[in-house]
Amino acid sequence: MSNKFKILCFLLIIAIIFTAIINLNTGFLSLNISDFFTESLNSQIAEIRVNRVLVMLLAGISIPTSGFLMQEYFQNPLAGPDILGITSVASLSVAFYIFFSHDFLIPEFLQNSFLSLSAIAGSLVLMLVLLSMSNKFQDKSYLIIFGFLVSAFAGALVSLLQFYAENQSLKNYILWSFGANNMVTRNQIYVLSVLVFIGLFFCFRSIKPLIGNSLGTSYAQSLGVNLNQLKILIIAASSLLSASITAFLGPILFIGIIVPHFSRLIYNPSKLWQQWILNMFLGMLMMLAFSITAEKTQIPLNVISSVFGIPVILLMLLKQNKA
Repeated sequence: MSNKFKILCFLLIIAIIFTAIINLNTGFLSLNISDFFTESLNSQIAEIRVNRVLVMLLAGISIPTSGFLMQEYFQNPLAGPDILGITSVASLSVAFYIFFSHDFLIPEFLQNSFLSLSAIAGSLVLMLVLLSMSNKFQDKSYLIIFGFLVSAFAGALVSLLQFYAENQSLKNYILWSFGANNMVTRNQIYVLSVLVFIGLFFCFRSIKPLIGNSLGTSYAQSLGVNLNQLKILIIAASSLLSASITAFLGPILFIGIIVPHFSRLIYNPSKLWQQWILNMFLGMLMMLAFSITAEKTQIPLNVISSVFGIPVILLMLLKQNKA
């Protein structure tokens, strides 16, 4: 590793620790250090804030990694779990679960698991469709258009479900869609951590083949890269990472696109191992910053990510157009 990369990582780690400390001290009440380590009147609030920081760290690792994998695989800087419709379909799957699960008696400890499984199943189906369509489109940029169509269709179905939903189901879905990071419990974080770890393992297995794939299909095959296996790894990693976060935090939009973009700006884009690490560090820092902003302004997390992400993507499009 170069000295520049080590310095970047060191600075990002310091920034992550600093923003995490600010996050722990952001809220309606001022807490003491003892509230985080001993039983006190405010210890429950302290636990909520610790959970908030942990889930933001997991989201910062997962969403940019998912976007990074898709951008490198499709060789398109605008590819991402939300642009290609993965987040929308995961949201649709969660909507089906929320709106129809009230008819069944499901134990409380299983509800979160089914919520996560529904989001993962929806995103997995869409990823399979996307990869099959990629073989039919010579220009993979058409997948972006296909993703927009899927997102629009999924949004229309969600609106239809909301129109006919009962009041409580509608309220539950709206609260979920706001990205309420304060509502994630410690047990949910345990489940989310397992899903993220599995997704990161698949990502680790796919980086080396991605390096060969970036040099061209023929060259990758001459190096012994199994392209079908690479597809499966990308499907598994992207679906698990993006859908698990969507299940517990709601649709966090555009982060999977802009974080890989920033990583390529500050370090060599061809160094995929280093790019993956930078994506995770930048993602954690950005999600912690968004969490602080959400607590200070009382604006939903997904609104903040959209307000920040949309101008960045527009600038990316203008930059590509000039190039």
